[in-house]
Amino acid sequence: MENDRYYMGIAIEEAEKARELGEVPIGAVLVHEGEVISRAHNLRETTQKTSSHAECLVIDRGNEVIGSWRLEECTLYVTLEPCPMCAGAILQSRIPVLVYGAFDPKAGCAGTLMNLLDDSRFNHRTEVRSGVMEEECREMLSSFFRNIREKKKKK
Repeated sequence: MENDRYYMGIAIEEAEKARELGEVPIGAVLVHEGEVISRAHNLRETTQKTSSHAECLVIDRGNEVIGSWRLEECTLYVTLEPCPMCAGAILQSRIPVLVYGAFDPKAGCAGTLMNLLDDSRFNHRTEVRSGVMEEECREMLSSFFRNIREKKKKK
């Protein structure tokens, strides 16, 4: 979908902000009725808080904007497939649609290792659309970690 590419582009802008801070470059955008109501990027190293993933931050801000813990009419865009913690936050906030870019073979819980978002044992499920602007999202992450490895070799 063209809209998915548009909003993923905004999530990529957020990921760039994280990269500039030395954070893992992951960005997220929450859309409600066609309007971006929240944007965030990883801040885990900056805050030294486990829950400072882009998805958790964007959900918290979205809750404030909507005035509810339920984000039932929102779509979440994120550059990397959510981890177990973030997939749980997506379920708990009742987000009906998740769109992500790159797959996460080490921690992905929206289809790669498992799909927590489509487990019939939960009382809520989230539609998942994956691989949107995958190459751009994956390359941003790959180059970030490649640079870290190169810096370590020089020490």
